[in-house]
Amino acid sequence: MYSSVMSGAIFGIQGILIQVEADVSDGLPAFYMVGCLASEIRESCERIRTALRNSGYTLPPKRVVINLSPADIRKDGTGFDLPIAAAILLSTGQLQKEETKDTVFLGELGLDGSVLPVNGVLPIAEMARNSGIRYIVLPIENRQEAALIPGLGVLGISHIEELPRLLRHKEKEAASFFNPQETEKEYRVSADFRELKGQPFLRRAIEVAASGMHHLLMTGPPGAGKTLAARCMAGILPELSYEEQMELTKIYSVRGMLPEQNRLLRMRPFRSPHHTITVSALLGGGQKPRPGEISLAHNGILFLDELPEFSKSVIEALRQPLEEGCVRIGRVRGDVVYPAAVMLVGAMNPCPCGAYPDRNRCRCTQRQIERYQGQVSHAVLDRMDLNIQVRPVSFAAMTGNREEEGTEEVRKRVLRTHGIQKERYQGRSIRFNSQMGKNELEQYCRLGKAEQDYMRTVYEKQKFSGRGYYKLLRVARTLADMEEADSIQLSHLLEAAAYRIPEYKAAEGGYGVGE
Repeated sequence: MYSSVMSGAIFGIQGILIQVEADVSDGLPAFYMVGCLASEIRESCERIRTALRNSGYTLPPKRVVINLSPADIRKDGTGFDLPIAAAILLSTGQLQKEETKDTVFLGELGLDGSVLPVNGVLPIAEMARNSGIRYIVLPIENRQEAALIPGLGVLGISHIEELPRLLRHKEKEAASFFNPQETEKEYRVSADFRELKGQPFLRRAIEVAASGMHHLLMTGPPGAGKTLAARCMAGILPELSYEEQMELTKIYSVRGMLPEQNRLLRMRPFRSPHHTITVSALLGGGQKPRPGEISLAHNGILFLDELPEFSKSVIEALRQPLEEGCVRIGRVRGDVVYPAAVMLVGAMNPCPCGAYPDRNRCRCTQRQIERYQGQVSHAVLDRMDLNIQVRPVSFAAMTGNREEEGTEEVRKRVLRTHGIQKERYQGRSIRFNSQMGKNELEQYCRLGKAEQDYMRTVYEKQKFSGRGYYKLLRVARTLADMEEADSIQLSHLLEAAAYRIPEYKAAEGGYGVGE
């Protein structure tokens, strides 16, 4: 007898509807599975048969053929155990067709019939709702995660023997719809701005970068406060919008990294991978593609401390994602796309020992210094909106009684600036000044004659690239928004140019602007 039920698979961070077909017919007892399957699915036949037998179901000695359609999409993971078992029970008359209608099944089976949790529930639940499906049956541990999708009835199951009863009374058993806006507020442990002493120029640069979500590179000696500054930045970013929450939560769902409460992620992520990370771990991919660190930092901060210590290939691999805001991983059966719209924050020393240009302490040769700084190519530096030199903190600043401004005061100003951008870009695909394209730059970054003359001078003197020119305009637009100015003034361009220190400054040993 032929039957079919619906399930789902993950491609990138999107769910795909999968039809699980079963045919139980006369013939020599056998169990065949087809449909472009990974090894963990092919191995599930014995697991499923044993689970059904140990749960009290009758499996006649017949020929069983399972097909997962469409056959041109590779399926992996263990979430197909439950739908395959449901299709077999439907074919053998132990479930009724009406009971499985408008329902998606997802879950792994233990040998005793227990239904075990799986990753990637949220994208599949969203896909099911968008396809007009009314219910989803899945492990009870994943119930809250699926309930984040409004309009979808969620049926949690802990053992496969509960399946007939659950399907007969699914209207009664379905979870009440979850309101994402009522989720418990998250609190991130981040450094307070009061701890960052004696660095007014660095504090200002951090606030500018956070206000427009601009990339930032800090170069300076060890102990100057670069790492502390990056961690302070995490506390002044606003919460994610609902659309951003859903997008980020789907990424963490695919990676199996959602918190135990399975709630929407509301705070912008702060990811700080170690410098030994590989290209595939940073960008994503692998034999079974999954999101990397840059996607886990989507709509938040990716902090690369000791940037030149990362391998050259890892640093250069950032160039395309920083431009496009996504990672494209090529596969024979199609490209996998992961979101990667991050604010890149980097920190580096001026030389391997960190003491340069103090030649009384630095023992690095000029060759070593050039090789160290050369780890970060001009193409990567050109993608940084703000490239600043951080000077050492004086003793007086460290021990003084001056009360520095705290995180909450800075965050209020950042939120106000973000509000201006939100109103400006309403109805557009961008949210922040750092994302402006050519059309937005022409519309919102018009310059007067004095400003145009200055931009011509700085462009020719500093030998800016086209990318560098537009990045300076974006930062200037953010500075204007911070002052609630309608147009970009000369003062905004002057400050924006001060945040783009030429490469030769570091090589010559100067601390540049803010010294």
